[in-house]
Amino acid sequence: MQKLGFGEGDRIRIKKETDSGVVVYEGIVMPTASRNIAIKLDSGYNIGIRPENAEIEVISRAEVLKEGTTEGKQIGKVKEGLPILSILSTGGTIASKVDYRTGAVSPQFSTEDILEAIPELGEIAKIRGKVVYSILSENMRAEYWRKLAAEVYNEIKNGAEGIIVTHGTDTMGYTAAALSFMLQTPVPVVLVGSQRSSDRPSSDAAMNAICAAKVACSDLAEVVVVMHGNTSDDFSFIHRGTKVRKMHTSARDAFQSVNDVPIGKVYYDASSVEEIRLEFFSDYKKRGENELELRDRFEEKCCLIKFYPGADPAILEFFIAQGYKGIVLEGTGLGHVSAEWIPSVASAIKRGIPVVATSQCLYGTICDRVYDTGRDLLHAGIIEGEDMLPETALVKLMWVLGQTTDMEEVRRLMHENVAGEIRGRRTKVSISSS
Repeated sequence: MQKLGFGEGDRIRIKKETDSGVVVYEGIVMPTASRNIAIKLDSGYNIGIRPENAEIEVISRAEVLKEGTTEGKQIGKVKEGLPILSILSTGGTIASKVDYRTGAVSPQFSTEDILEAIPELGEIAKIRGKVVYSILSENMRAEYWRKLAAEVYNEIKNGAEGIIVTHGTDTMGYTAAALSFMLQTPVPVVLVGSQRSSDRPSSDAAMNAICAAKVACSDLAEVVVVMHGNTSDDFSFIHRGTKVRKMHTSARDAFQSVNDVPIGKVYYDASSVEEIRLEFFSDYKKRGENELELRDRFEEKCCLIKFYPGADPAILEFFIAQGYKGIVLEGTGLGHVSAEWIPSVASAIKRGIPVVATSQCLYGTICDRVYDTGRDLLHAGIIEGEDMLPETALVKLMWVLGQTTDMEEVRRLMHENVAGEIRGRRTKVSISSS
């Protein structure tokens, strides 16, 4: 390609003589191992064109992809009277674009890039931003949750009236749960992502981000996830951070509230951000209702074990031997495991390792009082996970063990509704600083 005067990522126009006349193509140059020129058309499709008998014009050169951090910098349009929102970027598809050197989608958008791509955000609020991480969400871990929670805390202390966290969708539910337990917030904390990168015609990034910004300016004061509510660009749902799950690998409406209704709905209007409106379905904590508090101690050595027919209890014994401090079992319907697992469960609990029962069914509540196996588990000392999602129960157990190692207190906190994770019971939990 260099011999032809262009490179990957450049925008070119090709006039090609064919048997039926001259055809004109325009698009972005993609990497290719063949002699053909591969370009991405504005429609999103890629085509290959033989360079013979082709007239090629370079329209624009590729820009170098930027990485870096914006420390408290005001970005975008500034209008009087707008609230201050902080965008904390962690990476993921919403903060990604195609790297034309490799053809891969990489998390390389800075916060400035997001504002440049979605200028409507500047009409909603005064935006300041910071890149906390630039990773794909499968690389998220507990130590990163703690740093992210601290960044959210500091932004609120420094005057942010709402927080937007851009995040990869694959593990966004885990991070939303972690922030829900770690932060008592007086303002909205909104996690948002996208299923399709910003350079694709079917991208959901812009709508999701705009809806998230509207929620971040609302009177809600909880950790929530805002994502597409259907496959069209009609509305987004507002999901409570401890009740949301990604339920589809690629659909734009992949996120659903489980064992709860969404907190609300954002009706999108592409013609004007002023016309976008919010509707709330259920109770939620209001702006200013709680004082800002950070409770970010976590016990990382906890695990989530999925039971299946014929599973060897040696799996459980392995984690015990490796020094794990807490275990969540994703059991069958009502939270059961086979009878041969019960001695290992009892052994773990006798060693001071709390074991929490959840269900593979996702919907419904754990109840270990119906069948013999369940009653045996209760006798062994298992903690029922109520209607918590398995991943939420895991994150909560990590957080609880960061607050206390007393088994009775662990049991009490796992049964308390700290952040809306247990439907129907909302209580305020006080944590001892000792």
